[in-house]
Amino acid sequence: MSFESLGLRAELLRAVSEKGYSAPTPIQQQAIPPVLEGRDIMGGAQTGTGKTAGFTLPLLQRLMSSEKPVKGRRPVRALVLTPTRELAAQVYESVVVYGKHLPLRSTVIYGGVSINPQKQKLIKGVDILVATPGRLLDHVGQRSVDLSKVDILVLDEADRMLDMGFIHDIRKVLALLPKHKQTLLFSATFSNEIKKLSNSLLKSPALIEVAQQNTTAELVTQVIHPVDKNRKRELLSYLIGSNNWKQVLVFTRTKHGANRLSQQLVKDGITAAAIHGNKSQGARTRALAEFKTGKVRVLVATDIAARGLDINQLPHVVNYELPNIAEDYVHRIGRTGRAGNEGEAMSLVCVDEHNLLKDIERLIKRDIPRDVIEGYEPDPAIKAEPIQRGRGKQQQKAARPGQKRPGGDKNASPWSNQRQSSRGRSNNQNRSRNQSQSRRRNTQRAA
Repeated sequence: MSFESLGLRAELLRAVSEKGYSAPTPIQQQAIPPVLEGRDIMGGAQTGTGKTAGFTLPLLQRLMSSEKPVKGRRPVRALVLTPTRELAAQVYESVVVYGKHLPLRSTVIYGGVSINPQKQKLIKGVDILVATPGRLLDHVGQRSVDLSKVDILVLDEADRMLDMGFIHDIRKVLALLPKHKQTLLFSATFSNEIKKLSNSLLKSPALIEVAQQNTTAELVTQVIHPVDKNRKRELLSYLIGSNNWKQVLVFTRTKHGANRLSQQLVKDGITAAAIHGNKSQGARTRALAEFKTGKVRVLVATDIAARGLDINQLPHVVNYELPNIAEDYVHRIGRTGRAGNEGEAMSLVCVDEHNLLKDIERLIKRDIPRDVIEGYEPDPAIKAEPIQRGRGKQQQKAARPGQKRPGGDKNASPWSNQRQSSRGRSNNQNRSRNQSQSRRRNTQRAA
């Protein structure tokens, strides 16, 4: 199938060709026709599948088809909501690239930067607005944007927006939009919360699901490296140095942890930078640019970056700490293995994270191979301790003295049945158990 066969106009086909694409991806094949027909969409796809172009291209075409002469300021006719600054910038870039030959105006607004330049662009009038919910409501409060003429609404990475506690902001935005509009909802996972939102928002939507829910990309090789918590940084430096990795994205749970780890890696002689919600937008943009160009070898990030980073052919992702929410594992490792490229995702797992690992394996319905690196074998005498979540709350409980651990003897280490290997990956991959619900938590607004 070609892009021509999807019924796209010549200006869009020209932009796609200039981008170097010749054939649409599966989600583009499925999404573009119903969007062009004006239908609501409930779409699910793994990251890196071409989802953004899947809604951007038909959105641009529908705006051109319905364009009417306007006196005065152009009204916002298409609104795209994203959870993070990075994802907003990425979507906006796609709008600019694919709409370069069209007379449509667009802009992007998000927090972390001055609001005044954004107000000036909005006051001049735009057809397409890409925004994070918090900053959008800031502009609504300052009367610099009018959403009463929106024809098309896109909720991108809707599950992440709910995870981050944006549901109230989303409802406030929805109350400002026309009742009759086309709505496109895209989500990497379809939780009960997402289904509830879609039922209240979508009208007879076309359901598009390229990949099975909560699955990881087939081209991503996954492995668990069991290691004691106090030796994780040492093992990470060893893996980067011994394998001569040139570009590694590393995930931590906390902003403080990201800062500390990047500083430790620099002391080890490895160029590194941290990116998280407390960093200014300028610092985040600079760190990402240096990582893409190779000036920085390791980018240490919190989960705010798990959905918004688009790095061409990123070879390695490392979970320095497992995420508290199992679905975030899928989004983290989805930064590699994109657009048909192979990738590698490693997780450094200590005894404290055993239950988090079980949640992840239940979610993705597979066991992840273990590979104990020689010289970094975990100490079986170390007992699990509670993992703290934010403000001192315990994320999971440690096994009490004498309490039987899941899946083994009460005194056994969770790693005791794993094969040791200095290099190869274990091939023991068993079919996992039934999928379970993962923990949900609200994080601070990072946009």
